[in-house]
Amino acid sequence: MALAQQLRLYKPTPPSDDDDDDEEQRIEAAQQPADRFRPKRAAVLICLFEGDDGEFRVILTKRSSRLSTHSGEVSLPGGKAEETDADDAETATREAKEEIGLDPKLVNIVTCLEPFLSKHLLRVIPVIGILSNKKDFNPSPNADEVEDVFDAPLEMFLRDENRRWEEREWMGDKYLIHFFDYEMNDKKYVIWGLTAGILIRAASIVYERAPGFVEQTPKFKLPRIMLKDTFMP
Repeated sequence: MALAQQLRLYKPTPPSDDDDDDEEQRIEAAQQPADRFRPKRAAVLICLFEGDDGEFRVILTKRSSRLSTHSGEVSLPGGKAEETDADDAETATREAKEEIGLDPKLVNIVTCLEPFLSKHLLRVIPVIGILSNKKDFNPSPNADEVEDVFDAPLEMFLRDENRRWEEREWMGDKYLIHFFDYEMNDKKYVIWGLTAGILIRAASIVYERAPGFVEQTPKFKLPRIMLKDTFMP
């Protein structure tokens, strides 16, 4: 697939505020042992496939209302890294298998994007994979984690249609949170926050054009001292 060849050439640029070893040591040195905090790593899978009309679509989930965090929200399959994971791709595909029954063998991993900072200060790595035949995938959502599995056109995240936004502030910098309203099979979804931000970036790379609206993403910055309950607004 031409898209796979295109994306393999993409090389993410690490954000200037990403924490290398020196940064992690600085954070630890600035904190008392009881409050010491190291941002954990996570990965999400942007699983793309070709729709009936030739458009690129992405697989999404609606999280279970029983979950303690982000309950009922739309998200990409994924989760926190485990020590046994070889890399971010393994984290993303392992979580996708656990959450929606997606066999990693069906997904061709092509690239990773720049890290994003989640509300709870997780370092989230988006992993792009291509599902060559959607018919090979029969969703089997884990009821404890996932309420619904659906897909949406990737290009919608470049359009100003059905989009709302809110302005927030993080460490002195203002940024926008985007909300996309989407309906499929008589079900209504709102794709927003981190998930929307990741998909705006992914769509920009896949379609090689900027979104038709002001993006204004939050800067990847970590406070010098972070308590366990520190989070982005």
